[in-house]
Amino acid sequence: MKANDACEEVLAAKSVLITGATGSLGRALTRRLLSIRQGRPSRLILFSRDEVKQLHFRTALEREFTGDLPELRFRIGDVRDSNAVQRAVNQADIVFHTAALKQVPQCEYNPIEAVQTNVLGLINIVQAVLARGTGVEAVVAASTDKACYPANVMGMTKALQERILTAANLDAAGTRFMCARYGNVMGSRGSVIEVLEGQIRRGGPATLTDRRMTRFVVTLERAVDTLIAACCYGRAGEILIPRAPGVLITTLAEVLIGGRDIDIAEIGVRPGEKIHEVLITEEEMPRVTRRHGYYAIAPVLVELTRNRAATPLLDSPFRSDHQLLAHSELLDLLNRHRLLAAHAMAGALGAETTHPDGARLPPAWAQK
Repeated sequence: MKANDACEEVLAAKSVLITGATGSLGRALTRRLLSIRQGRPSRLILFSRDEVKQLHFRTALEREFTGDLPELRFRIGDVRDSNAVQRAVNQADIVFHTAALKQVPQCEYNPIEAVQTNVLGLINIVQAVLARGTGVEAVVAASTDKACYPANVMGMTKALQERILTAANLDAAGTRFMCARYGNVMGSRGSVIEVLEGQIRRGGPATLTDRRMTRFVVTLERAVDTLIAACCYGRAGEILIPRAPGVLITTLAEVLIGGRDIDIAEIGVRPGEKIHEVLITEEEMPRVTRRHGYYAIAPVLVELTRNRAATPLLDSPFRSDHQLLAHSELLDLLNRHRLLAAHAMAGALGAETTHPDGARLPPAWAQK
């Protein structure tokens, strides 16, 4: 079966529930599913807790999309509310779980709130699926690189989320529970790009917590791609990971500043921050295979593991300080995805990026 055929078969004429549907990722996923021409879902259930955002989103969708569209059902509710989750899940064939508390410092100062949303909210979804018995074919949750070697509350809750979803496969034989794990989503609400752009518009300084800091960069489109790929090609308990590049945050600030006279100030690491992130740990390396351009990590539970690489696919953990984007590559990426302010587009930034320890890096971030 061809890859596209597999997606059409999974999504065609299905009822799809999206939690956190009015967040950056939820909105992008909704628009993508509405744009599918072949194998489109028959119904989208858009679940979130903010009625004003739902009103604005509904209005925007009615303006952007016309013609024969899937049925849209907007449901107000919080993933913390088990009854609201149960009612939404009872109408779904496929669940995309994107609702979460995602800001690292906020989660550090509000750990109980982070656990209630990111862990207990996910448990509500799992229990709703189990209570229904049959009918839900797949559950895909959005995870993060911070779930690897978690050093902050947000990462800890996401690591628990991954393990809860893995174990759920033992209790619901008819449902595939999976995760899509990726790095910082560029241009999402509260992202580093949004923060830096605001500082630059005000004349600076552009603040960095540590000049050595690196992060994976994933476009919103690529994040949506990964969620859909996990639904279409993922196996029970797997984690799908895009082959994302890394970027030195100093390079990002320089590209966003462009040619303007804006200072860059180092202000110190925030609570819970790491200098570098990891998408695949050393312990996960023996369970990594490649599928449809993604890394797929087989579940840690032996009852679910079908594929273990005979020879490890990777020779080191997948870290954000490897294969860094050069200035010119990052400039091109931001430009193509319309994430670059007009003032930065005029900057002449073509210098080759170096590793924080001074070693020169190749310009290409991934091998096809």
